[in-house]
Amino acid sequence: MSGTRIERDSLGELTVPADALWGAQTQRAVENFPISQRRMPRLMIRALGLIKAAAARANAQLGLLDSTPAQAIVVAAEQVASGRVDAHFPVDIFQTGSGTSSNMNANEVIAGLAAQRGVQVHPNDDVNMSQSSNDVIPTAIHLACALGCHELLVPGVQRLIDTIEARADELDHVAKTGRTHLMDAMPVTFGQELRAWSSQLDAGLDRLVDVRKRLHALPQGGTAVGSGINAHHDFGSVFAEQLSTLTGLKFSRALDHFAAQAALDTLVEFSSHLRTLAMTYTKIANDLRWMNSGPLAGLGEIELPTLQPGSSIMPGKVNPVVPEAVAMVAAQVIGNDATVAAAGQSSNFQLNVMLPVVASNLVESVEILASAARVLADKAISGFAVQEDQVNAALSRNPILVTALNREIGYDLGSQIAKQAYRTGQPVLEVAKAMTDLSEERLRELLDPLTLTRGGIPGR
Repeated sequence: MSGTRIERDSLGELTVPADALWGAQTQRAVENFPISQRRMPRLMIRALGLIKAAAARANAQLGLLDSTPAQAIVVAAEQVASGRVDAHFPVDIFQTGSGTSSNMNANEVIAGLAAQRGVQVHPNDDVNMSQSSNDVIPTAIHLACALGCHELLVPGVQRLIDTIEARADELDHVAKTGRTHLMDAMPVTFGQELRAWSSQLDAGLDRLVDVRKRLHALPQGGTAVGSGINAHHDFGSVFAEQLSTLTGLKFSRALDHFAAQAALDTLVEFSSHLRTLAMTYTKIANDLRWMNSGPLAGLGEIELPTLQPGSSIMPGKVNPVVPEAVAMVAAQVIGNDATVAAAGQSSNFQLNVMLPVVASNLVESVEILASAARVLADKAISGFAVQEDQVNAALSRNPILVTALNREIGYDLGSQIAKQAYRTGQPVLEVAKAMTDLSEERLRELLDPLTLTRGGIPGR
């Protein structure tokens, strides 16, 4: 941008870059909040554009806005939603807690775009008609999260589930040593171990589906304090219908606008479900890292795909880089959730005053969880190889297999056999042959690892 122009607002004149689409209120925010260089995320700008388009259409439908300015606002707002003018949203995340600066940024940019088409609309009187920052910004957060879930997170997690299930089917026949407390336990199959992951992820998707009915109920229509002052009494419902048409998702107006604007309970709940999903990612990442550990001095059960050299000093070293990256994503999401929870406590009377930081953290969590799911599926789980020789050798030496003999020989003798197997390093089968009167055929039947993975009473 080169040169400047003079803009005016209720506080007076202000110098604005000549090529900027924004006006005085946005410029004041730029100058007032030089804090982080973090801007509203793309999903939030998109949401603001969609909200302004839906609001203009609703105001026109209700007879409050003439067709010419309404259409100009819709066209400009759709440009905002498309991402073509993101460079004109310079306001820092750390700003006024209601997000008024970002709402006015959208209003001014849309008015500027309309002016380029020869239609003069006022950023407050026309673009912001029937709205307040106090209902626009929480509605934008709801919308950004709903879009991010529908388009990014749910498909990403489903892709991860499908990948895990495919590998589980492939590895159902491979038994391995189970572990509790990181110590040897009764055997499981790789299929059982992997399906536990997909079950956790399925439950995570169920939680996101459950919160949807609250996330899709929008604060829009409450205006300044929840009473709907300066808005048609049907505006919230018509707006929700228009937004549903624009997005293909089903939205409704909040049952209680006072509650919807005064607190962030639904967004805090949504964040908690993202945190739970992050913990599932951590479980999967940690299991993969343990199984891949070694390859000589660790478990060495699997070999993850070789993606890059693992050390700048140790030639030949390869590290589990994707699980590590996913674990860091999970840590970030858990931290974001802590921020959202803390921000949720800043609800006083009719408004929460930490909306922009909630928007930033929730959108980041949705986006990185979605990306991490795809990377984990494609670059780790789909391509790991099972080291069956290592797995079978460890399983054959596992003294805990003696648990399968409990009903035949009792716990006490079983304990003695296990301790002897630990001391000597012999397979439990050999020790049991020496210490019991059970035949080798019967012992092999009782101690068959795949049979033991199916539960029940061994040998029956």
